[in-house]
Amino acid sequence: MIPKEKELNLIKIYMFICDQYESGLKYSCQRFSNNAYPAFTDQELLTIYLFVGACQKYHKIKDIHLFAKEYLISWFPKLPSYQTFNYRLNLLSEAVKLLSQRLIESFQPADCDSLVSLIDSMPIITCAGRNKTGKVATEITSKGYCSTKNLFYYGMKLHALAFRRKGAIPFPEQLILTQAQDNDLAVFKELWGDKVQDRIIFADKAYSDKEYFKAAFDNQNLEMRTPVKAIKGEPEVIRQREKAANDLFSTAVSRIRQPIESFFNWLNDKTNIQRAMKVRSTSGLLIHTMGKIAIAFISLIF
Repeated sequence: MIPKEKELNLIKIYMFICDQYESGLKYSCQRFSNNAYPAFTDQELLTIYLFVGACQKYHKIKDIHLFAKEYLISWFPKLPSYQTFNYRLNLLSEAVKLLSQRLIESFQPADCDSLVSLIDSMPIITCAGRNKTGKVATEITSKGYCSTKNLFYYGMKLHALAFRRKGAIPFPEQLILTQAQDNDLAVFKELWGDKVQDRIIFADKAYSDKEYFKAAFDNQNLEMRTPVKAIKGEPEVIRQREKAANDLFSTAVSRIRQPIESFFNWLNDKTNIQRAMKVRSTSGLLIHTMGKIAIAFISLIF
């Protein structure tokens, strides 16, 4: 048994999942076999995964299944074994990805500043160490380096372009997964560079490119503000003369962009998304990332 308040949340999440499933999720996991209508439905599976992850804060699929077996069996009497539960969940990776997108698009807070955005990335680690070799989901992972943690790792990067919110952590406009080796600036240029306009974006030094953003400002009214990056070969006398102004500007930019780091800290605290060492397949990694994003936003909504 679970408390009455959590029972109500369970019902709300189940009804929400059923609505989303009928409005499009089912087309991402359609079955064309004799088992097209299993006794234990996809809606029930997603409800258990999201409810236990969000309300009970369990991060491992095995722990989620164990909790459901011990406390939710009266609600889900057809609950399968852990092996089947895990296998069925991995089959829903595309549906979970679509659900995460819908949660972000449908529940945007009213206090989001559409003219000011923050951008950054966070590592998703499947294997850590300078001399380590990643062997999981090699088609979507690669070796990268996180300067913030001074860490070489195999895995992916989660990129967030987020609306600034005064006095609160930013709300993501879009979240993108790429290989760990992909450069942050290159990802921005490819995915957002020609689509974002009439915007001021605050970022770290990795996004510095004066010529590119001068053209973007002229053509799209897009301005990228980053801490001042040292110019290679610049005379020391000029560097010292401008140091005070550059330091003040860099400090101001860093203070404004700091909440994007708080967003990543919140996401990791809610779901432990950064640690993917237990993942053993590509679909499992997609569930680990997009599923954890869905769990985090379900916890906000319900």
